[in-house]
Amino acid sequence: MKKILIAILFLLAFQLNYSQQTYTVNGESLELKTEIDGQIDLLWNVIDGQFRYFVRTNDGTLTELKNTKDDNNNYQEEYKSTLGNLTNGMSTDKLKLTLYSLRNYIDSYNASVDSNYTSTSTESSVQFRLGFSGGITNNPFVGNPDNTKTPMIGAELEIYEANVLPRHSGFLQARHAFESDDFKYSTSELSLGYRYRFINKEAFSIYGQVKLATLNFSNVTFLDENNMEIDSSETAFDIPFIFGVGSDIKVGNNSYITIIYGELFALLLDNQGNFSTDIAVGYKFNL
Repeated sequence: MKKILIAILFLLAFQLNYSQQTYTVNGESLELKTEIDGQIDLLWNVIDGQFRYFVRTNDGTLTELKNTKDDNNNYQEEYKSTLGNLTNGMSTDKLKLTLYSLRNYIDSYNASVDSNYTSTSTESSVQFRLGFSGGITNNPFVGNPDNTKTPMIGAELEIYEANVLPRHSGFLQARHAFESDDFKYSTSELSLGYRYRFINKEAFSIYGQVKLATLNFSNVTFLDENNMEIDSSETAFDIPFIFGVGSDIKVGNNSYITIIYGELFALLLDNQGNFSTDIAVGYKFNL
């Protein structure tokens, strides 16, 4: 079953993005995406690991937005003069060569010159992803003599910077690990964490994550000294610094398959003798 899931995920990872079109710019053949369609169009893509941005005017002319360095290693900010000329001197003082900043700038200009233009701009500097997942765990920080694996489900809200390929994000996560016939322990956990994408491509990313704070509502059934079955419930708040790794694989313009190894080790919690098994596969999408 695991091999089938992995095969499906790799097939999904290589799906083509049909929103791209091929253009020739200064003799170079480029696949570009249209981000804004208006009086001035904004096109872009990640090419050979670099972000490249272009504007297109009504006559079909494509111009690249550049920010080269001079002999003293200072940025020239040519993109500002290019856009200033195309927008009749609209201020570029706060403009940055990022998709978020360019999108808002060009969107604002298009709206100012065309009353029928539909704005696509977002004023928020953060965006959100909602995700759902399911997997297995051996509850590595809980006594589990037989190393029993049990099912778990989860949901999370990821908060990330409004950028085309954000590296940093925070998350609010809720998950529940079920008990089994062989391991009478279950827990519902709320956690707050941080992720950093150390491999960050358009098609996929690989990240490290850390759970900074957790709140667990646990229930365990055990036998006392008289061989009587006892149910015990506990609520615990921790700042455990639980580290994990994960990957998001893009399967649509706004959706991802995600694989998370959520609990590899913790700084402030002891592993209870079993190598961690805490793996989930899920789906997330941009809100």
